[in-house]
Amino acid sequence: MSRKLKELEEQIGYTFQDPRLLRRAMMHSSYVNEKHLPKYECNERLEFLGDAVLELVSSEFLFHENEKMPEGELTKTRAAMVCEQALAFCARQIRLGEYLLLGKGEDMTGGRKRDSVTSDAMEALIGAIYSDGGFASAKEFIHRFVLNDLENKKLFYDSKTILQELVQAAFDQPVAYELTGEEGPDHDKTFHVEVHIGADVYGAGSGRTKKAAEQEAAYRTILILHKRNIK
Repeated sequence: MSRKLKELEEQIGYTFQDPRLLRRAMMHSSYVNEKHLPKYECNERLEFLGDAVLELVSSEFLFHENEKMPEGELTKTRAAMVCEQALAFCARQIRLGEYLLLGKGEDMTGGRKRDSVTSDAMEALIGAIYSDGGFASAKEFIHRFVLNDLENKKLFYDSKTILQELVQAAFDQPVAYELTGEEGPDHDKTFHVEVHIGADVYGAGSGRTKKAAEQEAAYRTILILHKRNIK
């Protein structure tokens, strides 16, 4: 196993009995195509398996944590917890993008930071752990890296909506997002955004899209307002 994948094992606290599963979980279709490997060698089959395991574990978690929540609300909450954006957020916490095996084109166009790529890899990693160590090992990983700190994650996922509600309740001025700069080539840009409430500047954020930058700026602003006991 490569040094990088050993590093990933240390990062997630799980050692594979079959290291080939971890390598396959990190193997994007662009890499498989570039190396002229069979299509099934990429991580998509493990992603399919991991998606099913994640749905079961998150469903069980919500079922027991919210004893009076109706079925429709459980389904809606689960969808938000395991959507592409949420899984990409979790993937960033373990720097999963650094360990992906990508084709040169995908790598050069920012694939390591792309939510669709990293969220799929997160599910593939869950599938690999399940295949290697069984349900208990996969469940432990999911609880540790996906279902942890949900209150703070919800602030991030719903940051623009939550901020709008906070501002409407506590301020006479509207909230606005100002693009303060952008850098990088067209295929791999980074946008920088600030939140303004009236004439005052609050949180700042950056991201590969304006929407992602606005989301982070809103999240930073919420944290600032909470410190001022505006909730």
